[in-house]
Amino acid sequence: MAIRVNLDLLLVQRGLSLTELAERVGITIPNLSILKTNKARAVRFSTLEAICRELDCQPGDVLEYRSHKAR
Repeated sequence: MAIRVNLDLLLVQRGLSLTELAERVGITIPNLSILKTNKARAVRFSTLEAICRELDCQPGDVLEYRSHKAR
């Protein structure tokens, strides 16, 4: 998939665990884990907004487009 989720990198940079973010955002750990491991097929804007609010970042920091040619 050409869209990648950089949640793991952001968590390390912010010194947060997946559990802490899940509690702050109000999302279950399994659902957040699916997003973190790039297995999600969709993300709600409300979820993305909550993640950005808690990590103090922009949507482009969480989501990244990688061309298939760049691999």
